[in-house]
Amino acid sequence: MNDASEVFQPLRAEDPPVVAGYRLAARLGAGGMGRVYLSHTQGGRPVAIKVVRPELADDPAFRRRFGREIKAAQRVRGAYTAELIDADADGVPPWLATLYVPGPSLTEAVARHGPLPVPAVLWLMAGVAEALQAIHAAGIVHRDLKPSNVLLAADGPRVIDFGISLTSSATSAYTATGATVGTPHFMAPEQASAGEVTPATDVFALGQTAAFAALGEPLYGDGPSVGVLYRIVHSEPDLSLLPAQLRPLFAKCLAADPAERATPAEIVEWCRQRLGRETDAGAGLAVWRDVTGPEVMVPAPVPHPTPLHTLPLFAPPRQGPPQPSGPDERRARRRRNALITAIVTGSSLLVMGLTWTVMDATDLLRRGGTSSQSGSETSARGSGSTPGSESGSTSGSTSGSEAGERSAAGTDSGTGEKNDGSSDGTRPSSKSSSNASTPPRAIAYPQEWFDEKNSVSLREPVRRKDRKGDIRFVCGQDRCSLESDKSVITMLYSKPGATLDSCRLALKGADSHDLPLAAVAAGSEICVKHPSGDIALLVVQVKSTALPNDGFSFLTADMTVWRA
Repeated sequence: MNDASEVFQPLRAEDPPVVAGYRLAARLGAGGMGRVYLSHTQGGRPVAIKVVRPELADDPAFRRRFGREIKAAQRVRGAYTAELIDADADGVPPWLATLYVPGPSLTEAVARHGPLPVPAVLWLMAGVAEALQAIHAAGIVHRDLKPSNVLLAADGPRVIDFGISLTSSATSAYTATGATVGTPHFMAPEQASAGEVTPATDVFALGQTAAFAALGEPLYGDGPSVGVLYRIVHSEPDLSLLPAQLRPLFAKCLAADPAERATPAEIVEWCRQRLGRETDAGAGLAVWRDVTGPEVMVPAPVPHPTPLHTLPLFAPPRQGPPQPSGPDERRARRRRNALITAIVTGSSLLVMGLTWTVMDATDLLRRGGTSSQSGSETSARGSGSTPGSESGSTSGSTSGSEAGERSAAGTDSGTGEKNDGSSDGTRPSSKSSSNASTPPRAIAYPQEWFDEKNSVSLREPVRRKDRKGDIRFVCGQDRCSLESDKSVITMLYSKPGATLDSCRLALKGADSHDLPLAAVAAGSEICVKHPSGDIALLVVQVKSTALPNDGFSFLTADMTVWRA
């Protein structure tokens, strides 16, 4: 990405212009946790602002975990990490700010230039290992180290994104649920099999990331996630594909037993020995020059809106008004003040009287049925009609009174409330016409796991270890699908960013209880509606259904539920 238009995308209509005082200048990208924007500090230093997705922000458990991770990440200080400088887990929405790193990701650099030369791989491994030392010293395990989370700045690599990191003091309950966190192609064996995650897990990911840089492709091959995970767990990596001088280090990083893997300090020392004098002579900058490409100009800070200078509504008081000096002047001043007070008071009473008159007239019109009889009788007496005509007027007024009584017995058209039908002209107490309907609250359930042994419900508890939930993952001879006994399931084919309204529209008229997964991919959005009225949105994260009968097919998705 050498072009600034590719790196910095313009803001869209749905993007906020300001987040917690940071004025947003451009979009940088998006991930599973939220969107990332470019902004600047008060001093003009560029920062990356990550804003959490609304459905995650509504989950109290996510906010608590996010708050713990912010506190842990604030302790990380390293030359090869993107420092966290500001954050708010209780913000609306939650957000965090890290120093902006000008440079492509390792994924982008390899896609543009191909595999990195051996000296660049050594500099990469040394820098990332040093970053892991700082991260682990703060009690954090990254758990998602991969090429897209390594940025190549002009002075070396930077490790970013602790959004799904795990503090060492936290329990392993989140992993034990079966929702394995990480990217399949760069997982360690213990991580792929939902085992214990330790700092050695990051070392294995470093070995895979560096192998990607040296080969231009993942070490364990590409293809469906299930096949890659199987090879990671059950087979040894083919190190013969790597440059000969790097194989001993990769063998130590990619050992199946975490206890046998190299430590980050050992990796740094090993790389420094191989680089020799180049380490202290600043040769790293020359190595990176071809890898990172020309530096892209960062957009300038967004200026604050220019304030509008308007005339004041009231003229300011004069400075030093003349004060009455003698008793006659003071008495004249008191008389003028009393006269002004009387005029203002009289005007206020007149306005109040007119207001009450209008309110009474409106009240009488609203109770037209109650006063129709007295109005008709007055009209009859005033016209001097004969008894016969008076009878006719009485008949007409009676029908009007009956209509008023029927209206009083039913629903008052003005208020929507039922009246007591009293004929004494008093108005019964009424409540508000209607309660404003509040939209259902979205509840987020990130990283739900679907396989042939469990199921997922729309009601708590959501995760079930049996097959009795609302949504089940089923694989047959040649296909896998999501199915339900009661809920309707449909897939959205519009632009990403589905809402409750778009799910309601898609589910209108839908009647299928089975959704084949052949057309589903990462990012696909699926809407589900339960007979109770509950609606769920599934955003697919990982789908592994290449071999339906291998017993290792699964699907992970972020689920948002709106209760009826």
